[in-house]
Amino acid sequence: MVADSLLPGGAAGAAGGTVHVVGAGLAGLSAAVSLARRGVAVVVWEAAPQAGGRCRSYHDPRLDLVIDNGNHLVLSGNPAVARYLEATGATGRLEGPDEAAFPFLDLRDGTRWVLRPNRGRLPWWVLSAGRRVPGTRPRDYLALATLLRRHPGRRIDSLLPCRGPLWDRLLRPVLLSALNTAPEEGSAELAAAVLRESLGQGGAAARPRIASPTLAAAFIDPALAMLRRQRATIRLGQRLRGLSLEGGRVGGLAFGDGTVTLGPRDRVVLALPPWAAAELLPGLVVPNDFRPILNAHFRALPPSGAPALAGLVGGTAEWVFAFPDRLSVTVSDARHLMEEPTEALAARLWPEVARLHGLPKGDVPPWRIVKERRATFAATPEQEARRPAARTAWANLMLAGDWVRTGLPATIEGALRSGEAAATLALSPGGAG
Repeated sequence: MVADSLLPGGAAGAAGGTVHVVGAGLAGLSAAVSLARRGVAVVVWEAAPQAGGRCRSYHDPRLDLVIDNGNHLVLSGNPAVARYLEATGATGRLEGPDEAAFPFLDLRDGTRWVLRPNRGRLPWWVLSAGRRVPGTRPRDYLALATLLRRHPGRRIDSLLPCRGPLWDRLLRPVLLSALNTAPEEGSAELAAAVLRESLGQGGAAARPRIASPTLAAAFIDPALAMLRRQRATIRLGQRLRGLSLEGGRVGGLAFGDGTVTLGPRDRVVLALPPWAAAELLPGLVVPNDFRPILNAHFRALPPSGAPALAGLVGGTAEWVFAFPDRLSVTVSDARHLMEEPTEALAARLWPEVARLHGLPKGDVPPWRIVKERRATFAATPEQEARRPAARTAWANLMLAGDWVRTGLPATIEGALRSGEAAATLALSPGGAG
């Protein structure tokens, strides 16, 4: 039974029991969507006043624009992204080029190029000087074949020399953004998983896709609308304070203004950050080393024909996103920038953006710096070993999150897959308690 103070009457009275999804970030929403589309009674609980977690959008008063807290990129070959957007009716909310094309500028010497993998899986593009990285030879790309193999427990720098044009101008920037960890210390296993599902599948699977017009419009708002159509209950501003663990099950959920008592067929998907999950569950081992991401948003119109995404090498900025009303920068594993004043960061980053797009470098346009200090777990072999499975020691409790054992680093695709996996477990006989 459910306390009347928390849920409307009948919301949890389905004959098959209710699944309580705690956490309305992408992992939690993915689990809820997967369950609701199968006719399962779902209640979503979220501590914040809005859903989305790290994938959120908001109006920034300094810029007088709606911006995303961070710039997130997905790829055309991400299967969980495709399933989620189809289920929520948001398949048209991603934009990007018709081919895999990645413009780059090396700020050190001014070299510009466009990486253009061919559509098929046979990588003949490495034979074309106009498609590959300047200064590289076809045989240099054998490093990709080395990295694509399974290497559990190995660091990338134990497999590759981590130097040379291919490393500096392609592998390092791509792996840094995918792992949010200095690639030299990164997990070769996680790096291989990313490459196998992108370049390893050919350019057709590696086309960049960006949420339009915002992250919330693509990933959050359609999911909430779909859940409401399916008569799911969504409770915002409800922080989980504790779990009643008894007899190998979760018997109740304690929130700030009431307690939910679970019935024998009710289940729980815990889709919280790893540190929050560890506080609630005794003995749970989770990643405990995290890496920050820095984003900068400038209220400046991109020039006509500007690519939606471009990479920078040899500076501070790494990726520049061109939105209709702003230019945005992402810096991964930004530990070295976290204590730098925001004014200095804006002054450092804007000239690099301006050089990329041929804009005046003088006065810095209105800006907003966003520092996400614990953006992702560190994608090292040591932290990968600390990732728990979705199934827990409690029969009716499942975990979801990009930090759960998904086989991928902390990405949107990984978060969505974790939600799907938790939903499947919740519907299995073992997950029913």
